[in-house]
Amino acid sequence: MKRIYVLSLIIGMSPFVAHALPSDANQPIRLLADKATYSERTGITTYSGNVTIEQGTLKIAADNITLNLGNNRSIQSAVATGRPATMQQVVTQEKGLAKGQANKIDYNAVTGIVTLTGNAKLTQAGASFAGNVIRYSLKLGDVEATAGGGKRVELIFPPNGNGSHQGVR
Repeated sequence: MKRIYVLSLIIGMSPFVAHALPSDANQPIRLLADKATYSERTGITTYSGNVTIEQGTLKIAADNITLNLGNNRSIQSAVATGRPATMQQVVTQEKGLAKGQANKIDYNAVTGIVTLTGNAKLTQAGASFAGNVIRYSLKLGDVEATAGGGKRVELIFPPNGNGSHQGVR
């Protein structure tokens, strides 16, 4: 298994330095699905059939989504599966929209970590990561991409303003 750690790379790659908009957590949650089931005992809700969820700038679309809501009815975590499941969120007004897709997306709203698994891709401001598993911290901007099955991680960086490519550190 080939693995690339991109944590120190982020310093030299400003399009991926990120902090999700703090106002998202204060926005209402809007869900659409063909079917919903809720367990009072666990507080877990499962949605299936062309599911979309929105909270502020956060948008997740998938075949199935399982949500764990906190006492204040904010999203604590979400697991989305699909072919592919997609997510997007405005990281900051300056950095713009981060978009991800994978067979499975785990979103931990408490830690701000998004884990994309299976045919994973993450893009922001023209830069992209592709691999089997991508962990992305919306709070810190750290990215870790892992390849599997004899494949390699792919990173694409856009040219910066002066015509040269941003460096990998």
